[in-house]
Amino acid sequence: MTTYTTLIILSGLVIFSYLFDLIAGKTKIPSVILLLFLGIGIKLIVDYFGLLKFNFISILPTLGTLGLILIVFEGALELKYTKDKNAVIKKSFLSALSILLGTAVLVTGAFYYISSESIYRCFVNAIPFCVVSSAIAIPSASGMRKDKKEFIIYESSFSDILTVILFNFMINNKQIGFSSFTKLGNDLILIIFVAICSCLLLLYLIGRLSHHVKSFLIISILILVYSIGQSYHLSSLIIVLALGLFLNNAGQIHFAWFRRYFIYPALNYDIKQLFQLSAESAFIMRTFFFIIFGYTMNIYQLQDVAVLVNGGLILLLIYLVRFLYLKLVLRLSLMPEMVLIPRGLISVLLYYNIPAELKIPALGTSLLFVVILGTSIIMSLGLLGTKRSATHEFGDV
Repeated sequence: MTTYTTLIILSGLVIFSYLFDLIAGKTKIPSVILLLFLGIGIKLIVDYFGLLKFNFISILPTLGTLGLILIVFEGALELKYTKDKNAVIKKSFLSALSILLGTAVLVTGAFYYISSESIYRCFVNAIPFCVVSSAIAIPSASGMRKDKKEFIIYESSFSDILTVILFNFMINNKQIGFSSFTKLGNDLILIIFVAICSCLLLLYLIGRLSHHVKSFLIISILILVYSIGQSYHLSSLIIVLALGLFLNNAGQIHFAWFRRYFIYPALNYDIKQLFQLSAESAFIMRTFFFIIFGYTMNIYQLQDVAVLVNGGLILLLIYLVRFLYLKLVLRLSLMPEMVLIPRGLISVLLYYNIPAELKIPALGTSLLFVVILGTSIIMSLGLLGTKRSATHEFGDV
């Protein structure tokens, strides 16, 4: 394959992704589904014509991690904090935590029934199926009412963070005791301290850098800090969310010493530039991640009835927990919050990070693919139905 052919293919994929985003805005079909199907279509064409194949499995975790960082950062940069937001933050945190634990318990039971493996192995393998993907939920909530959109951004971001904390905790503690929770508390204190230092350092750098290339440097430092933290099994996604919130709300801090050293006239302009760059970078990462994920899927495994039945069971448990929490605890309207719990990028990342000795062979990537595809399709239909209902009500008025 020549250099120009490669460039034509790459640029064509980006153009397709852009068109998919436009289609998503009109139809409420998440662009992620279209990207997955594009990847599957490319794989079928490659297989049919016997073209040169590439092994993309090794780069999926890297692309996914970059996409996750940028998407959470982009979502946090959109959020303005005021005291009246405390209620939605508390509500979204408790929602993310409760639904995560409730879903994990039920999915663990299902995996134990399917595989007869130990509860510990079943629980570790269940965690990737229990996280709400902010990579899909945040873009899908873009057309919603402001209060609902903020709830989804906070909830999906908290879901990512809490799931990563739970995953790291379970991987590092095969025997859970008092010392396990002590270590978890120390890790959280450390990551909060690092988050505060990182926020202050990066804001200070933004104000002092005179070079015209500024945003990429800030994002690179953020990725560096995240990667160092993750290499020590710390939940570095807290840093990403904290930095986005801090930068977008730094102007509301009125301490004299803080404003003297950290606030400068062009801050708002620089934050807008940083948001624009992170949004476009996230778009590129999301594009190639989901296309490659679709390409690497063995769709022929979907002919296995057991995979479809097991996938249907997991979907039923996921939406059962969501329904009960919305109805009995939050007492919110079911739509569209009921369907905005897609699985996606973070699920794939966690699955690939399960140690080989803990993976359950009967629960392969095909089952994960069914759940990701199922939640995305259900979300699409739910959002489309909500949109039509709102349109009819507006028309009646």
